[in-house]
Amino acid sequence: MNISVSELIVRYLECLGIDHIFGMPGAHVLPIYDRLHDSGVKSVLVKHEQGAAFMAGGYARVAHQPAACIATAGPGATNLITGIANAYAERLPVLAITGETSTYIFGRGGLQESSGEGGAIDQGALFASITRYHKLIERTDYIGQVLNQATQALLGHEPGPVLLSIPYNVQKEQVDDSVLDQIHFPRKAAVRYSTSIAELAALLHAARNPAIVAGYGCIQADARDIVAALAGQFNIPVSTSLKAKGVVTEGSPLSLGCLGVTSNGDAYRYLVDHADLLVFLGASFNERTSYLWDAKLLANKKIAQIDRDTAQLGRVFKPDVAICGDIRAVMEDLFDTLQADSMPPKALDRLDGHRRIAARPANDAHTADALPFRLIQDFFSRLGQRFPHNALVFDDNIVFAQSYFDVSDRNHYFPNTGISSLGHAIPAAIGARCFAKNSPIFAILGDGGFQMCCMEMMTAVNYGIPLNVVVINNGTLSLIRKNQFQLYGERYIDCDFTNPDFGLLAQSFGVNHYRVDSEAELDALFTHADLTGTINLIEILLDKQAFPRYLSVR
Repeated sequence: MNISVSELIVRYLECLGIDHIFGMPGAHVLPIYDRLHDSGVKSVLVKHEQGAAFMAGGYARVAHQPAACIATAGPGATNLITGIANAYAERLPVLAITGETSTYIFGRGGLQESSGEGGAIDQGALFASITRYHKLIERTDYIGQVLNQATQALLGHEPGPVLLSIPYNVQKEQVDDSVLDQIHFPRKAAVRYSTSIAELAALLHAARNPAIVAGYGCIQADARDIVAALAGQFNIPVSTSLKAKGVVTEGSPLSLGCLGVTSNGDAYRYLVDHADLLVFLGASFNERTSYLWDAKLLANKKIAQIDRDTAQLGRVFKPDVAICGDIRAVMEDLFDTLQADSMPPKALDRLDGHRRIAARPANDAHTADALPFRLIQDFFSRLGQRFPHNALVFDDNIVFAQSYFDVSDRNHYFPNTGISSLGHAIPAAIGARCFAKNSPIFAILGDGGFQMCCMEMMTAVNYGIPLNVVVINNGTLSLIRKNQFQLYGERYIDCDFTNPDFGLLAQSFGVNHYRVDSEAELDALFTHADLTGTINLIEILLDKQAFPRYLSVR
């Protein structure tokens, strides 16, 4: 049966299991919108196309399946770029659909033309380096192959964003609906490992004080439970990267906490002073996690690295054992091997001694620096107590949560670490809530980032999407002010600004407002506020002169 290309695209979305598409209509993409009208795919109208891409990324990050955004030609497409770049950095399967002027006016100066012809911008070139696959579909005779390649990029071993740009006239052309039968939808197969598990087991047997450095790959592999079980059975302490907070419950006996330049340093000090074997599980050991590649972290230690991506193995350091494979499968086989070998639990005397020293206030270098952040610290403590499981936290600030938010193994923490753009948390949280409809959700960000994306709160209002937006209100771009304080002799420029009245802003949005400037107001927030079923704008006041003293540039 013949159907229009626009109908084919909507059916393709349904085949991918996509039930929401985030975007903003324009003339060049209206045929697809018209077919969405009666489909099972719900369209969500955003306030800016960048928000659409971030929403799709948030959805994909929580659902672990493809998500979609849509925009018109020209400025609609270019506004997607930051969000698609973030999806590329995070390896998120985000399908971006854009319109285009009709093919018969390519190169003639059509409105919003981005074909690359006749001096028009080249949309394909703009997206080439931030997508796994991109295609301007100028004809229908190869559309089946195009959709097949797009599917492999979205669902393959190393997923990432895909851009399909479809000219207006092509959207209205007819194709046979059997085109969908040409598409192969691959199942995700476990990547089996390429090195004997015995080598890794031998390292663990020989080590007196092994430690695990768990990365986001553990969460992607759904390996939280097996990592926690192995650590608990054999007394192996676990530190995590920022993105992997909650692989084991933070604050539990074997949790070292988060490793990274903006953390409190406890995990770093234990690994440097005591560990003789580090087992990296899906951790990339990037600038933040490695403390700007501090050689002391790896000195005089054996190193094992397990990752599903061969490109990560040995990329930053030379491991003694490197295993390419599915992290869950490797950990399950390692657990069975160590049990079969009757490996005894490791002694915890070093960890106990480390904890005793860390607990002494006189030896805590962060105590004085932490005092200005007591209210924020208490906020994160109360957040973890109020929602010990099932909460979704999208965090653009990350500095405070890394040290103060103990994430349980049943909560989900999503730091903005892709390309670390401002204005991400609110739209990403909205997208995630469209999938996780029963989860309390928080978007945490500074007041600078808030002003870049605050209008997307109206998207939540329009669709009745419960959301908690937590704004750290200090009237400055904190990272910039911190660097100008530390590195530029307090020569402050373009970091301070005036905020709106957040109470009046919330009132104009029709949402609840809570101002937190004391412990009493914090207590009232967690005692009386509905943080699960309404939309709340929560501002936490902070002195602009208060910022952590870590160095963030190299």
